[in-house]
Amino acid sequence: MDLDQENLLMKQLENFSGFSYALLRIFSGLMFCFHGVQKIFGVLTDYHPAAGSQIWIGGLIELVAGVLIAVGFKTRWAAFLSSGTMAVAYFQFHWKFQMGKAFFPAVNQGELAVLYCFVFFYIACRGAGMWSLDKK
Repeated sequence: MDLDQENLLMKQLENFSGFSYALLRIFSGLMFCFHGVQKIFGVLTDYHPAAGSQIWIGGLIELVAGVLIAVGFKTRWAAFLSSGTMAVAYFQFHWKFQMGKAFFPAVNQGELAVLYCFVFFYIACRGAGMWSLDKK
């Protein structure tokens, strides 16, 4: 691909940046919400954390903040709280401050927590965008 074709492609893709960001926010929120539904209501899982436990509270944050992020209401706050929740989840439940192979997210099964952490931090920094209740 020559430089002119690449520039044309970049300009065409740039036209969809608002739409793609809205879809990222909506689907990230919905998927995060589903993790909360699993923890709080036991949907499609055999694992049921005790009500009031740290994992249960994390599930409540996933459920409520996921809905808020998906609909774009109080998006920055919900995304910031979600980002922090996923940072705690990674450090406390996945990495556990172990060295060696356990340091790597692919080994300690923390990839999703790390990804959610940074996606939600980005959303907290950028805001709700289009197709949201926060949009003014």
